[in-house]
Amino acid sequence: MTKLNQIIAVEKGVKSKSLQDITAAHHKVQKPALLAGISRTYQPKDEEGEQLPPESTRVQVQAEDVLREMSASLTRLFDVTATKDWANCSARADVTVDGRTIVADVPVSYLLFLEKQLTDLHTFVKKLPTLDAAESWSHDPSTDWWKTDPVRTIRTKKVPRNHVKAEATEKHPAQVEVYYEDVPIGYWTTVKFSGSLPARRVNELVERIEKLQQAVKFAREEANGAEVTDQRVGDAVFGYLFG
Repeated sequence: MTKLNQIIAVEKGVKSKSLQDITAAHHKVQKPALLAGISRTYQPKDEEGEQLPPESTRVQVQAEDVLREMSASLTRLFDVTATKDWANCSARADVTVDGRTIVADVPVSYLLFLEKQLTDLHTFVKKLPTLDAAESWSHDPSTDWWKTDPVRTIRTKKVPRNHVKAEATEKHPAQVEVYYEDVPIGYWTTVKFSGSLPARRVNELVERIEKLQQAVKFAREEANGAEVTDQRVGDAVFGYLFG
């Protein structure tokens, strides 16, 4: 018995050959000169007249032959595609991760859909923002955010001060230099919040997706190993069309 994965393996080649054959057939019938033939002979008016050899051109392309050739090529394509599509309706497998069946009895077409979606999800999850590793974070149940421990810092203000470089005398005023001193005037208490995820959580999600991806691929291979019944659709179609 033929298996579904064998049909899938040859389908691309059959499609490619059919396309080439159809293109070649189209080009043949679009060249009028190839379908045209002629035969003519010359007879002089009297016996003294010039004798000319006969001329002929053979028909190089016959439209009915082109139809038969194209039908043969397309019949194979129609049969292979029908066999695959009929089999896809019945080929199914379970998606199982670590002994747990996630989805049961999944058809091949949906397994292909799952593979595509999981690839997109994998890309999305790997780019999720993670908490700054330089900070210590804890979960705040009241806001459902992550937060850091409070950090207290001093707020200062620059206050001008006078520095007497030389005392005043009878002849000279005092020499005073102004400088600024940072004087504590209060305290900031800072707590940082974040809606990002811990790196551990992102890694767990990525691991789950990758496990499910492997399970889906395994299920698809299992489903594609199902035996198929060869369909003969092409003869019926082209027997009607060109018969």
